[in-house]
Amino acid sequence: MTASSSPAKSSRARSRHARLLAAQKAKPPRCKAEPGVFKPIVDPLRCEGKGDCAVACRFGVFEIGRMPGEQFAAMPLLVKFKLWAHGRKTAFTFNAHACRACGSCVSACPEHAIKLARSVKPQ
Repeated sequence: MTASSSPAKSSRARSRHARLLAAQKAKPPRCKAEPGVFKPIVDPLRCEGKGDCAVACRFGVFEIGRMPGEQFAAMPLLVKFKLWAHGRKTAFTFNAHACRACGSCVSACPEHAIKLARSVKPQ
């Protein structure tokens, strides 16, 4: 389920997402690379699954979902409390190959949980 289709979003999240979309419409991000050259890396210790990255990304790279049990079990105790409070939601990058390194997700993330890394091409 993506952040934009979640029926239970708070008014604060809707307001934040509306501001993100308005800012993006006023000044569209410039893509710096072809798809697949860079990929977003989400730090699961920081991500709270607020969905700002999914809203900011024009290429559908991010999906917000529930963290799997085995990944949740491996988290430090304080991180588990934070994740539990946020419904164990986190950002997944199933479509990382579509990333064009515009950086919208990096600047949109309130937890600073996303960075862009150069993809390693198989040889």
